[in-house]
Amino acid sequence: MTKRLLLKLTAALAITSGLGVAHAQNTPIKFQLDWRFEGPAALFLAPAAKGYFKDAKLDVTIDAGNGSGGTVTRVASGTYDMGFADLAALMEFHANNPDSPNKPVAIMMVYNNTPASVMVLKKSGIKTLADLSGKKFGAPVFDAGRRAFPIFSKANNITGVQWTAMDPPLRETMLARGDVDAITGFTFTSLLNLEARGVKAADVVVFPYADNGVKLYGNVIIATPKILKENPAAVKAFLAAFTRGVKDVVAKPEAAIDYVRQRDGIINVELETRRLKLAIDTVVNSPDARAEGFGQAKGPRLTLMASQVSDAFNTKTRVNADAVWNGSFLPSAAELNILPGKK
Repeated sequence: MTKRLLLKLTAALAITSGLGVAHAQNTPIKFQLDWRFEGPAALFLAPAAKGYFKDAKLDVTIDAGNGSGGTVTRVASGTYDMGFADLAALMEFHANNPDSPNKPVAIMMVYNNTPASVMVLKKSGIKTLADLSGKKFGAPVFDAGRRAFPIFSKANNITGVQWTAMDPPLRETMLARGDVDAITGFTFTSLLNLEARGVKAADVVVFPYADNGVKLYGNVIIATPKILKENPAAVKAFLAAFTRGVKDVVAKPEAAIDYVRQRDGIINVELETRRLKLAIDTVVNSPDARAEGFGQAKGPRLTLMASQVSDAFNTKTRVNADAVWNGSFLPSAAELNILPGKK
């Protein structure tokens, strides 16, 4: 081997080694969504695809989920460092597992309002909330809207409801067929799923929880106590990069859907774009979100929700709002100022 070749090989090894060191400096974070790679997942997939997490020295992997309850459990087990889940599901876990040393904590509000609603078809003759009493409802047993229905029914004096359980793919089909009178679900999920089954949006009556006396918060970013304690800088960097991505998605949702398509090539791009826009308009850039500020949660509303969830979910212990929420990792108010005013 010539001296010149030896020098070239040595230099190449040094460069490769240097790249390895640089890559090793990126903190790995395993993140699980609440659901499949649908439109709203763009909120997380966009900052990942655009390199915002890498810019923050993070190596973030994002996996699809199968419900908020599962996400909370997997983060609690340490399988995932962080996740995206319904705050009510997190509260329930806390209250039913008071002795667990690894209860996840909510660190950023993303859906300022619960996306849950009751949906019926106009042909059913149901026109008002009072008409829902005594009707046959359908939803998966773990559905957030079904779990929180006692709060909704109490606020609106709805009585005598009968429930039918089914797997998620059958929920909208059973409503379209008339097997049930009403369903609960996330508006941006069930409304568009009904359309995919041939039901026109104009033929659906939607009763959003947020517009009918139920001010529950929706989905939050959660994290393990371990990462919060051992690497708070990485957590803060994640939230800052995520916020940067959300600003882009809210500004140009049509472009953001491409990042979802990159993870699931068979999505209906038009449908998922509408789903994302509906999510933005109803729960991300809602009037309540603009009033409170993106990412933030307010004490009195959190305390009320904790009490309501304790009662509705019949938890083993009462939910402690202070133990569930920690806003100290949030970016500055200026960085969180990303929501455009209502057009």
